[in-house]
Amino acid sequence: MFHPLTPEEWSAVALSLRVSFWATLLSLPFGLFVAHALARWTFPGRQILNGLVHLPLILPPVVTGYLLLLTFGRKGWVGQTLDQWFGIVFAFRWTGAALAAAVMAFPLMVRAMRLAIEAVDPKLEQAAGTLGASRGWVYATVTLPLILPGIIAGAILAFAKAMGEFGATITFVSNIPGQTQTLPSAIYAALQVPGGEAQAFRLVLISVAVAMAALILSEWVSRAVARRIGGR
Repeated sequence: MFHPLTPEEWSAVALSLRVSFWATLLSLPFGLFVAHALARWTFPGRQILNGLVHLPLILPPVVTGYLLLLTFGRKGWVGQTLDQWFGIVFAFRWTGAALAAAVMAFPLMVRAMRLAIEAVDPKLEQAAGTLGASRGWVYATVTLPLILPGIIAGAILAFAKAMGEFGATITFVSNIPGQTQTLPSAIYAALQVPGGEAQAFRLVLISVAVAMAALILSEWVSRAVARRIGGR
């Protein structure tokens, strides 16, 4: 029989949604910029940038989390500066969980956006330019609407990935109930306790439901936007 979630379980679900939302929102402009750079620009180090973007997909998540700890921890070369000068702390905070989730989801976001940008015919942009439109206006009125399905798909896939992120998050911010314990961390914690299988199963069902909903929504929104653009 399915029992209602406890306040602690609801806290883990709410924190996962919060972390995933901010991880997706804050990485969206960076993802669009990097996707455009990889799709359209030629510059020294392009392949290195492409490798760095996709590195989190290849590295073990624990390694990514450890690198984040070395970089953004209180004694890290970036984290120490942020703490001393701005009072911003990532390690063992929910903000660190959002950073870890953003890093792990970033490759999926960039991939979806890059494919959408590469599918745009440059002749359409050139035609708008010959009519006197500025480069920024061409991007806003021609390119952006055409790649909008890819942007939406990338954002939703990144959100779903962030919801399921575990290895890098637990390495970087630990598993503190009410502070850094996300949904995957709560499942892991439940499985470490004798008799915690029922609690873990409830959380697994929620995790699967959110992931499936995100994938279905991604497909639906992308197709809806594509039909709307195509109908104009």
